[in-house]
Amino acid sequence: MSDTSPPNSQPQHLPTRTADVGGIPIQRAIPQRALRKVGAWCFLDHAGPADPAPPGMQVGPHPHIGLQTFTWMIRGEVLHRDSLGNTQIIRPGQVNLMTAGHGIAHSEESQTPSHIHAAQLWIALPESHRNGPPRFQHYPELPRTTVGDFTATVLAGEALGLTSPAEVHTPLMSVDLHADSARSANAVATLPLRADFEHAVLSLEGDVRVNGQPLPVEELLYLPLGTPSVAIEAAPGSRLLVIGGEPMDEAILLWWNFVARTGEEIAEARAQWEAETRQPATAARRFGPPLASPLAPLHAPSLDGVVLRASR
Repeated sequence: MSDTSPPNSQPQHLPTRTADVGGIPIQRAIPQRALRKVGAWCFLDHAGPADPAPPGMQVGPHPHIGLQTFTWMIRGEVLHRDSLGNTQIIRPGQVNLMTAGHGIAHSEESQTPSHIHAAQLWIALPESHRNGPPRFQHYPELPRTTVGDFTATVLAGEALGLTSPAEVHTPLMSVDLHADSARSANAVATLPLRADFEHAVLSLEGDVRVNGQPLPVEELLYLPLGTPSVAIEAAPGSRLLVIGGEPMDEAILLWWNFVARTGEEIAEARAQWEAETRQPATAARRFGPPLASPLAPLHAPSLDGVVLRASR
């Protein structure tokens, strides 16, 4: 991402972008030209729901710097491997949180059966943590409550009087809201929001209305600072994701799988990853030892002709 955007001061319905990750269709909601991040949340992919032919999603070893990857699994199972030696299957209702810091590599492989429905988000690490040591944490249980007619799972930060165990490094929140499919009528709720946070709402499944307006899965609703609450109505079986955070005043540069501050940092990380994948026996290893994955490592795109500038 190479240009800056003015602060958002009004609610906005923003289109998502359809893409493919490891054989799974996704809707990419953040980043986009009109919205680079929400708090420190700098990336949001909605994967599936999909039932691909086996082997399903297969994402080979690839590197990260300067961010946390945050995976919320709704349906299906995915095997995570990383260069710290962790091997972990994530199942529905669980979160995987990987802190890249100075550098880590990981792979993701669908398990049998290969159907999948998930949200993957990235959190930009602040200057105080972005060059720290890498870490991986698995959270099999998360706090739950009800708000109106919805079951609410607090994925990150504090909300609805509950605190997620996920270890994050900036003030932020994320809540999954689910309307029971056995209901005979639409679920309704008013979700309180922190006025000092900006927020966004993404429909993950079903028929959702927010503040009286339809919210299709191909749109993200951005809510600016000062919004005290949001009114939600959803058909039985529907699901939506609410994220928020204190606006991050650090300009960041997001390219491929890296979050940095300068183009030089990006170029250095790219060169180091390419050296490690092409000369695994001799290269100095920023991203750790090769993964015990059957998948081939991903190669970074070329930087030729790319202009990299940090954005807020």
